[in-house]
Amino acid sequence: MRLAFWLLRFIAAAAVAKYLLIFVANTSSLSERVVRLGLITGFIALIGVLFSGLAAYRIHDQELTVDGIALARAIDVHASLVQDRLTERELLARVASGLFRSPSVIKANMLQPLRSSIYAFKTDFVVASWIARLRPEELEAAHTELAGAGFPNPTIRSFDDVPLDTQTLQRPVDVLMDVEPRNQEMSAFPGRCFDQHPILGPMLAMAMTAGKPVASDPVPLLRPDGPIGLVLAAPVLQNGDASPAGYVTFSYELAPLMLANDDLSLFSVVLKDPRSDNGELIENDRGVVISRTASPQGPTPSVTRTVTFGGRDWSLGYYAKTNTVTRARQTATIVAAIGLALTALVCGLFGYVAYNNLRLSREIQVRIGFERRLTAVIDELNHRVKNILAVIQSIVTRTLRHGSDIDVARELLIGRIHAMSNVVSLLSESQWQGVKLKGLFEARAIPHAERIAVSGPDITVSARAAQSLSLLFFELASHSDEGLSLVGKHPHIVAHWEVTGEESGPIFYFRWEEFNTSAATRRTDSDFGVILLDRVAPEALGGTSKRYFTDVSYVYELTAPMETVVDMSERDRTEQFSAPPKPVG
Repeated sequence: MRLAFWLLRFIAAAAVAKYLLIFVANTSSLSERVVRLGLITGFIALIGVLFSGLAAYRIHDQELTVDGIALARAIDVHASLVQDRLTERELLARVASGLFRSPSVIKANMLQPLRSSIYAFKTDFVVASWIARLRPEELEAAHTELAGAGFPNPTIRSFDDVPLDTQTLQRPVDVLMDVEPRNQEMSAFPGRCFDQHPILGPMLAMAMTAGKPVASDPVPLLRPDGPIGLVLAAPVLQNGDASPAGYVTFSYELAPLMLANDDLSLFSVVLKDPRSDNGELIENDRGVVISRTASPQGPTPSVTRTVTFGGRDWSLGYYAKTNTVTRARQTATIVAAIGLALTALVCGLFGYVAYNNLRLSREIQVRIGFERRLTAVIDELNHRVKNILAVIQSIVTRTLRHGSDIDVARELLIGRIHAMSNVVSLLSESQWQGVKLKGLFEARAIPHAERIAVSGPDITVSARAAQSLSLLFFELASHSDEGLSLVGKHPHIVAHWEVTGEESGPIFYFRWEEFNTSAATRRTDSDFGVILLDRVAPEALGGTSKRYFTDVSYVYELTAPMETVVDMSERDRTEQFSAPPKPVG
């Protein structure tokens, strides 16, 4: 039933999880989905914990009830069996006393007619005996009878083997005359007088007064260290006498009477010792009944039952072998642990499925964003390619103008295209995020770049500015060949730039100076070069330029706002294309 309950609960939780997943998936925002997923998972966990606690509580109460009922029934059955057992043994004593018939009570074989009868009943008694009630003048005949029956010590003596002074006796005494079974140990008991015995003496007196079987207090049997048992004495009345002629006694060990040796029972049984208020008689692990004192701070019997034996009431105490409260708590804990484990499993499965759902949704969004980004990048690439092709077309058109020297034009065309190709390579390496200005001078596309002294802050120019400056530097360097031949390999060209002005409007200033160069020694700028130097480069950077000769050098100056040189808007646009796409929503 419990397994079916948990199975139904799991199926219901799975169905609820399905509809909750649909609810989460219908949320547009990813953050809202995560929040809803957390709230739903927490709600499922809370419901699972409440169900687990309720089930554990119910199981705890049920276990307590079931264990209490089982223990009570077992105790009732046990007490009933003990009572039946005691009743049978008391009936044996009554039957034996009723069958007892003899012309004289001084005989030493008085049990002989009863042996077949008493053995027809339960035979678990330790010893059966005939105790004759003899007058002082009958003691000598009793001594002779015991000696004739072959008992080893026929002397009439007290219970502790001290010979009696028969001359001082003034009343009848109770003398043991016959025992069953007759063995070596039992044969030493006939001849003893039990009137002064602290336990058996009062028992015999009570049986004589009551005229029915009476049980003794718990007493060691056969010897001082013998097993603890009870002695049942039944008075024998003959020929209508009011006073009994003697007693038929049966001795029993306590353990079989209490049925205390059942290892599989739910309880252990004790007998309240009538000799002590706090005394208890209990069977130890060796099967021997011992006496102990119950501590007031210790556990108390779960149940107490009263049985009747030998005209007395006996109290049986029952201690539960297992603590029903602890056992119920352990069972409830196990049920709660199973419930929590199933709750964690359901929450884990729900979270796993929901997470995969969110992950797939995010991957789809990323894929859509990637496709959008790819489309934008392709559009941007087409735009840049068109620009580059337009520049190349302009270069080719201006270089191969009508009437130009084909060899010089070919050299300039190759160099200019090489400069464009080089700057495109640099921009590709930086993902079109710009190029270090000094990097343009370090490129192989600039003729005699190793002979140019470069100085200035290490700034990064935009892609558009890099293309214009790369062509500008090539054009300036390619027309300085004539001057280079005059100075050998010593640097005679200085390229310097700086940033001036306030932070709100900084200005980029560039100066190119070729020393030892004059209008006569320097190659004349081509039409394309003049257009590039005076119009294209300044317009591309939104600035102005001028070129002139000094007494010792050729100077080219370019001034432009830093905003157009750096061109952050273009760089930001390029970063948007290169950055990972963000999920939509």
